[in-house]
Amino acid sequence: MPSLQPFHLAIPVHDLAAARHFYAEVFGCAEGRSSQQWIDFDFFGHQLVVHQVDGRANPDAGQTEVDHHDVPVPHFGVVLAWDDWHALAARLQASGTRFVIEPGIRFAGQVGEQATMFLRDPSGNALEFKAFRDIGQLFAK
Repeated sequence: MPSLQPFHLAIPVHDLAAARHFYAEVFGCAEGRSSQQWIDFDFFGHQLVVHQVDGRANPDAGQTEVDHHDVPVPHFGVVLAWDDWHALAARLQASGTRFVIEPGIRFAGQVGEQATMFLRDPSGNALEFKAFRDIGQLFAK
């Protein structure tokens, strides 16, 4: 697999202080530059920017069925190493995180077997964290 460059993603939030707590304290993301309207975070090596958008809820386009689960659309997240995913899942469970889809294994014993979990940030943005038992199957058919 080629070396990957960090992605940049900007998302709306309705409470900048709650977003700062969620991304910095819950996930341990380092904070970069910020203003009274936005904050940059080091999101597992990628640049995530949360932008204060007053009076606007995060629209939820819907859900799609994947391996017998209703997956929220849109969503974003990262692919972690197998052990890192399990450590994050345990940390989130211990902190009482409310999941949209609880941590578990999807496509068990099949091509693309993966650990996955879904949750929402305080503004309703859906996040997915996943890990592949065999990272070589990331794009396998």
